[in-house]
Amino acid sequence: MQGLVIKSTGSWYQVETEDGTVLDCRIKGIFRTKDIKTTNPIAVGDRVEIELEPDQDTGIINKLKERKNYIIRKSVNLSKQAQIIAANLDQALLVVTLASPRTSLGFVDRFLVTAEAYDVPAGIIFNKLDLFSDEGLEILAEYEEIYTSIGYPCYEVSALEGTNLEQITDVLKDKVTLISGHSGVGKSTLINKLIPEIELKTGEVSEWSDKGQHTTTFAEMHPLPQGGYLIDTPGIRELGVIDIEKQELGHFFPEMRQLMNQCRFNNCRHINEPGCAVVEAVNEGSINLSRYESYLSIYHGNDTRS
Repeated sequence: MQGLVIKSTGSWYQVETEDGTVLDCRIKGIFRTKDIKTTNPIAVGDRVEIELEPDQDTGIINKLKERKNYIIRKSVNLSKQAQIIAANLDQALLVVTLASPRTSLGFVDRFLVTAEAYDVPAGIIFNKLDLFSDEGLEILAEYEEIYTSIGYPCYEVSALEGTNLEQITDVLKDKVTLISGHSGVGKSTLINKLIPEIELKTGEVSEWSDKGQHTTTFAEMHPLPQGGYLIDTPGIRELGVIDIEKQELGHFFPEMRQLMNQCRFNNCRHINEPGCAVVEAVNEGSINLSRYESYLSIYHGNDTRS
């Protein structure tokens, strides 16, 4: 039988078969994915082949179908192992807040670089619009200008009050979408508004740390009323970029990519080389300084700061 992995709890996976049956499945013995060393060989969104276990209501996953793409992150602990967050995505949306908790532009950029590197179209949802002061709205406009100018769609919402959620509903229609972001940015509140019947737990933001409490402990795929699927994942505190060679990094910044053939040297690192079109664009202001600083941070390996 063939099926779609809709939930992962570590050792067990829920697989929806072609006839709509949902089976608890596990991996038999040693299971390796081609050329990818990760803590989880199977991820939500994967398409797999399974067989029923004799005299039981459970199944065995015995084959992973080829993925069209995936989002992967590097653990920031000493193991530095990689984890596939989700696979076979039509898009990934990062939920961002400017405060309570604050999402840094560096974190946003690492997420976008990862999406670019693994062929996943990405966008940004700025949440908690109801908390914004006039000054906050000005900062929001500046942030949106940074990202819309280089091709990333941005959306302003208040998940708590339901503001502008019809935009998100339209964007999600008939697509497989990953929703990601720090804990506390309102992912669960947003998903509850989009799919009321699932009633995800929501958590308060800790006053002493300004970081959200983890309310989602495993990845899960939910069918959307308007068609498509939404994948909810545990909040990400830090995001390490993985498997991107330094000489390739600039290709995953769209505003840098379009200038690379104008650099004097083919192997330009876009740091301090003479005749670098990218550095020139930064100095002229046509490439945003915060984006360039993110490039340098990732290039030099300082890529896990939240």
